[in-house]
Amino acid sequence: MKFEMKEVGFKTNVEYGELHVSGNEEYGFRPYQLMVASIAVCSGGVLRTILTKKKMVIEDLSFSTEVVRNEKEANRIEKIHIHYSIKGQDLDPTQVEKAIHLASKNCPMAQSVKGSIEIVETFELV
Repeated sequence: MKFEMKEVGFKTNVEYGELHVSGNEEYGFRPYQLMVASIAVCSGGVLRTILTKKKMVIEDLSFSTEVVRNEKEANRIEKIHIHYSIKGQDLDPTQVEKAIHLASKNCPMAQSVKGSIEIVETFELV
């Protein structure tokens, strides 16, 4: 990726389009937002694949995140809580929990920050 400086922030072109990154939300995505989104969406995507391979019928999968940052240490991300809401047919909570655990082991983004950012995953069946 090649980044070019803008008046406030930077931009790059990727296959999907132009990405603007800035410390100010008025001019682009903030770096921490991209990091949290990368980890959460990667985890959610791997989870979806695992649930599908286990022949679980998933009608909807959404998730929310809560982020804990440490202002005393450059406002670093210390913890990301991902909460999945899963809608499907005849879902077994034990099997879903196992799938979430397996997904966290197979998500490249989560594994990239292992040991530096705590990732907690919870779920509800709706």
